[in-house]
Parts: sequence; structure tokens; C-alpha cells
Amino acid sequence: MGNPRPDNEIERVLVVVAHPDDIDFGGAGTVALWTKAGIEVQYCIVTDGQAGGFEPDRDRAEIPAVRRAEQTAAAQHVGVRDLHFLGYVDGAVEPTLELVRDISRIVRKVRPQRLLTQSPERVWSRLQVSHPDHLAAAEATVRAFYPAAGNPYAYPDLAEEAWDVDELWMMDHPEINHYVDITDTFDQKLAALMSHTSQHRDPDGLRSGIRAHFAQVATDAGMPANHYAEDFTVIRLR
Repeated sequence: MGNPRPDNEIERVLVVVAHPDDIDFGGAGTVALWTKAGIEVQYCIVTDGQAGGFEPDRDRAEIPAVRRAEQTAAAQHVGVRDLHFLGYVDGAVEPTLELVRDISRIVRKVRPQRLLTQSPERVWSRLQVSHPDHLAAAEATVRAFYPAAGNPYAYPDLAEEAWDVDELWMMDHPEINHYVDITDTFDQKLAALMSHTSQHRDPDGLRSGIRAHFAQVATDAGMPANHYAEDFTVIRLR
């Protein structure tokens, strides 16, 4: 573990998450800060969220396109334009060699200095953040971070050259070691989150819950009143 590099030393960030909306719950306020600072951020979404939603009358065949469109709109609220959808099945993600290869290919294509993902470890006190797809996508991303993406002898069939990522950031990890003050970008985070309209049975309740949670994170970080923060676990290889 270690302190992250200053943002002014970072040119590109890749975010890898299991479902559309995962990044907006966990880290969109931080993403908005990065893009405002001139950092290029791209998203890699492992599944199309086919198992999500609360619309029993909707044709389920429409869901992948709906959720891709919602995530694309959400990303624009925080300054992200480039999204990579891997198309895996929601609820069936495993950290397979195929998934590690697919994520490694995106890493090599984007060439980020910083990789943001979910946690491969459960948080028993907040089990909802530890969906099995989250754990599996995160485990595959960690394997891509080290050693797969940077090993020139792994996946020699890939056209993209091997690339070492300097930092791994994880959301919703049980061992928090870094906080980001997102007070200035909280409204962007909320707008991104609310873009996922197919997923929200109680939008007003969601807003108030999100405000309360990230205000508490700021309090836990020792920030002043009326602040919001996101928490991470940061790992540096060098």
C-alpha cells in the first residue's frame, strides 16, 4: 500500500467495474475531479447489467441497450467520453483467464498510470457492495494490474504492447487508506447516479441516502461539516 502519486503526474486513468452504475455509486465524484484537472478517464464495464432494474413489464431483451445508454449519459456528467463494454452476463461473472485477458487488452490500449476498480474482498458490514460480480470483476482486474497487463509474454496474441500500471485504486475495500474530498463535484456525482433511471424505485430516497453516506465518509476522514468524500484503498507497485 502507499500514498497515490499527485494528480498532476497522472495523464490517464482506467476504471473497471462489473455493472453500469457501479462507478457512479463508488467513485464518480473523484472521477469528476480528475477530469476537471485534465486527466483522461475511460470506463470499462464488464457486464450490461441484464439482471438489474425494477420494471417487470419491460422486455428484458432491451435492458443491455438501456443500461449502456444510461452509463454513457452518466459518464458525460463527470467528463468521461470513452467507454468500453465487454458484454459479459450480469450475475455470471467469474475471474476467468478470458476476463483477465479482456481487461488486460483494455489496459494495454488505454495505457493508464492509475487503475480504479472494486474490491475483490467482501465487506461484511455492507454486503450489498460485495456483489459476487463485483468481487469477480475486481479479482480479474487485480490480476490484470499485476502481472498480466505488464507481462510481454502474457497474451502474445494481443496486438497491444504490454503496459505496467503504477497504481491500483479499489472502492469499497475493507482496508481504507485514502480519502478524496468530493464536495465540489458531489452534484456531478449525484447527476451521474440519477442517470440510471431504470434502476431507481425511490429516487428521492436514493438522493438522501447518498448524501448521508458520503457526508459520513467525510466525517470519518476528519473533514469539516457539510463536506462529502469518497474512500479508497490505494496500492502502488513502485
